[in-house]
Amino acid sequence: MLEEGVSNLNNVTNLKLISNPVIALFATMEVKCLPFVECKVLSSGSVLDSPAILLRWNTAALGIHIHSEPQLWPVGMVLKGSSEALCPPPSLELRPSCNKSQPSPPLGSSSQPHDGVISEDKEPVKYGELIILGHNGSLASGDKGRRRSRLALYKRPKANGVKPDVIHNVSTPLVSKALSNKSQHSISYTLSRSHSVIVEYTHDINTDMFQIGRSTESMIDFVVTDTAGGSSSHGGGAAGEGGGGGQSAQSTISRYACRIMCERSAPYTARIYAAGFDSSKNIFLGERAAKWRTSDGLMDGLTTNGVLVMHPAGEFVSEPAPGVWREISVCGNVFALRETRSAQQRGKLVENESNTLQDGSLIDLCGATLLWRTPAGLRHIPTLKQLESLRQELNAARPQCPVGFNTLAFPSLAQREIVDKKQPWVYVNCGHVHGYHNWGYRKERGPNSPGGTAPAGTGERECPMCRRVGPYVPLWLGCEGGLYLDAGPSTHAFCPCGHVCSEKTVVGWSQIPLPHGTHAFHAACPFCGTWLTGEQGHVKLIFQGPVD
Repeated sequence: MLEEGVSNLNNVTNLKLISNPVIALFATMEVKCLPFVECKVLSSGSVLDSPAILLRWNTAALGIHIHSEPQLWPVGMVLKGSSEALCPPPSLELRPSCNKSQPSPPLGSSSQPHDGVISEDKEPVKYGELIILGHNGSLASGDKGRRRSRLALYKRPKANGVKPDVIHNVSTPLVSKALSNKSQHSISYTLSRSHSVIVEYTHDINTDMFQIGRSTESMIDFVVTDTAGGSSSHGGGAAGEGGGGGQSAQSTISRYACRIMCERSAPYTARIYAAGFDSSKNIFLGERAAKWRTSDGLMDGLTTNGVLVMHPAGEFVSEPAPGVWREISVCGNVFALRETRSAQQRGKLVENESNTLQDGSLIDLCGATLLWRTPAGLRHIPTLKQLESLRQELNAARPQCPVGFNTLAFPSLAQREIVDKKQPWVYVNCGHVHGYHNWGYRKERGPNSPGGTAPAGTGERECPMCRRVGPYVPLWLGCEGGLYLDAGPSTHAFCPCGHVCSEKTVVGWSQIPLPHGTHAFHAACPFCGTWLTGEQGHVKLIFQGPVD
């Protein structure tokens, strides 16, 4: 036991100095370390030199009767002014870093082992799922690894969460040296050219951390790229993927946009925070970033383009109603929106709201919007198999074109980009469903391209049934079940893109304003990102049954 205790202590490299000199106290260690009867800090003169701790081991307490001489133990670099900035008082104790976080397995796989957290015959614990709006089931280039349109967050085999530990006031030129320990998470707030505040974070055994951003580095769990909205889009792919699914040359999404902390015990609460830790486990808020000292002496700040969150006003499934868009700070506080997305002045603190995610919460990263679905909410959505059954039911009714009398059929869910010759088309201003025809233009702007996949940009058509004039577009089934509010029949379509889903889904999403640009908001189709048009943003489909 003596050898084990000494070995464990030799791994301690980050003991924190309280003041110079004082009696040093150790927090309770998670491994069995050797007790001691004397612990003093020996002054070294300079705050940047290495003082030492005088330790005398209490071997008699272990039942071991050996002669134990006092030992000098190095403390390491001491940050200038850290003794005055340490807050709250419990962090004044010297804490050996005996517990190290372990690397996490790939996410999104239900087959991951969970180190005895759950038995093998039970399902893994799922915290929830993140779904990027504007992608109808998958990225245009396909879902690959951490770059995908939807990601499930599962309980990790070992906790990798972190929590604030100690605050240091340092001279700005010393920040790089102070953050040289890559095993220590920290957030650096640059207040001026000569003054910075560093908040050290320690391992939290009660939470799992998931990071989201544009970077493809290994510490990012969910790689998100820009999704362009506003213009009309075709098919079931993503609006704005540009065919390549790669990163935009001038992306507005941060490389380390945000992080989600999930509690490892029931009810598995998930909370969101602005900014993520980089490869050095650091978050840097530069001199121009919005930041401030809180009333309790701590630090907080906002990222350049901000992380916006909107919680639904009611139950997302039963009573869908939009809430109010707020901005989340680096420490998870909730603020009213800034005047513009990257303004220096923060909004007003909203004390009665929190950063806790709930079913239907929307997260906007200034370039892409994510939807959070809880396991309870996911039980109400249609599965891919159910969506296929809905498609087959629609086709089994044998809808016909009221003019050409040819039978119409929705293509398979996998066929989302090429218009099929039997595919239904709709006049979005009235809802009458037809087969494709190349006549009826009211405003001639040139013939359609092959397949007719750009209806809104080629002129409006006159419906032969009711004579109403408006866009004439192909109908596409919504293939991303996570965007549905229920598993009802597919009777309605968004305008003007033509994505088909249940009535409750179109009504719910047509009421939600989604951020666009620096301060604009528009309701948009969740399947492609196209801005909604018309009085309601959706239309009830009118099918012509078979003549026989």
